[in-house]
Amino acid sequence: MMFFIDLRAGAGGQISDKYQHYGLDILPDDAAPSSSRSREPVVGMKIRVALVSALLAVSGCTTLGRSGPTSPVTPVSTPPTGGKVSTGIVSAMNGGLIGGSIGSGLSDTEKRKGLEAEYKALEYNTSGQKVTWKSDNSSHYGEVVAAQPYRVGSQDCRQYTHTVYTSGAGVTARGTACRNADGSWTPLT
Repeated sequence: MMFFIDLRAGAGGQISDKYQHYGLDILPDDAAPSSSRSREPVVGMKIRVALVSALLAVSGCTTLGRSGPTSPVTPVSTPPTGGKVSTGIVSAMNGGLIGGSIGSGLSDTEKRKGLEAEYKALEYNTSGQKVTWKSDNSSHYGEVVAAQPYRVGSQDCRQYTHTVYTSGAGVTARGTACRNADGSWTPLT
């Protein structure tokens, strides 16, 4: 809220919040606005700004489901048998979080397992449910946890974390991915 102190002689330093002041001249609170300059009540302006802000915020995204944070993601299909995800789906993830700094020092096979875990967490799991992966012949392993899905425009999106452990020490990366019409997920970060 904006306040003005009336420093006119005899005004006693009264504080006025009735009008927002535009320009350089100071008008008394009881003065009528001139025809060349318009003043609006601060409260009315703030209500309009708050209303427009609220409408923009609400129109941007919504959560999926009606039963709160434990609402499952409805998969387009069932999880793949044998645990393997198609190459096209994995390549659409552009390396995912595991393709960043948390995946340095991992083999291509380990990165593939990490990407498959990211996809499974995003596509099939409920919020907070872990998807784990482990290397066949080293001490590398990891886990992916996806958050509650939400909608941006016509796309379903989820935030998620991927933690990679090397000899017990973990490094975590966080990101967001949105689901494409073909069932693949594209990381935004």
